[in-house]
Amino acid sequence: MTTNRRSFLLKGGLAGAATLAAPAVHAQSVIKWRLQTYAGAALAEQVVQPMVTAFNKIAEGQMELELYTADQLVPTGELFRAMQRGTIDMVQSDDDSMASPTEVTVFGGYFPFGSRYSLDVPVLYNQYGLGEIWEAEYAKVGVQWISAGSWDPCHFNTKEPIRSIDDFNGKRIFTFPTAGRFMSQFGMVPVTLPWEDIEVAVQTGELDGIGWSGITEDYTSGWANVTDYFLTNNISGAWAGSFYANQESWNKIPEHLRELLKVVTDSSHYHRQWWYWGGEASLRVNGTKMELTSIPDEEWKTVEDAAAVFWDEIAQESETKAKVVQIFKDYNEVMNKAGKPYRY
Repeated sequence: MTTNRRSFLLKGGLAGAATLAAPAVHAQSVIKWRLQTYAGAALAEQVVQPMVTAFNKIAEGQMELELYTADQLVPTGELFRAMQRGTIDMVQSDDDSMASPTEVTVFGGYFPFGSRYSLDVPVLYNQYGLGEIWEAEYAKVGVQWISAGSWDPCHFNTKEPIRSIDDFNGKRIFTFPTAGRFMSQFGMVPVTLPWEDIEVAVQTGELDGIGWSGITEDYTSGWANVTDYFLTNNISGAWAGSFYANQESWNKIPEHLRELLKVVTDSSHYHRQWWYWGGEASLRVNGTKMELTSIPDEEWKTVEDAAAVFWDEIAQESETKAKVVQIFKDYNEVMNKAGKPYRY
């Protein structure tokens, strides 16, 4: 973790991608992989560090993951290209944030109302076929998709209260590309900045708020210190993110280490699931830093109805997108018919 972006670039960085593509081999022939996450340092302690620690321990010196946090080696928006070139061996991110050039990018992160609960995400990938689609799409661009899991829901924490849809009008909000595209129809102004700059941007007035997480990350990342209100309505019940690897790096490691990576990434998904689920409830009840606000259900239905139109617009963009949208529709139809506790 002592290597920062500047020293990394000075030592070859992106210009030395061809050299860095192959895993470093030390005297003991330990395979070294660079893993960069979308998360800042404080958040990474929960969302990826346990997985890295477990892998390095179980690998017993055969292989080691070196963890870098948000923007430490390359900006988040350049993660895909850096991984594709081999500058970074492995990435933890959503497709949307890392500007993945695939047909499924729009569904990564927060696809509006694609999920209501965190368990929806692994079911969609493991039982409804999204996993096979993701693996095929990334194979086309020379990247190994490893697995997907759920994170927290997408809420809005702001300097001024949001109690009506009209309150979004003119608000400059840091959020994900697809979420921003969807919410812009309600007057919200989506803003993209480096993750580490968000807290200061809220303090200086460059941002009016954040639509990037649930309340757990607001507290963990320090955003609850600079915003005063938390909207309990969300536009997605769970962020969908994945682990990916450079294809050449993946092909060069032994089969048992590939299996180990699959196991520990699944363990990472499980860790986040209970950490967020418990954290969201606890901080709503016991948190003291932000006042909770809500938009009435009958008014919020306007946003939910707009999501159905948005889905159909996305489906018209390509055959693959249409296939994914249909999976979301089929899945939610089953959940709605199943009733409580699956849907209310």
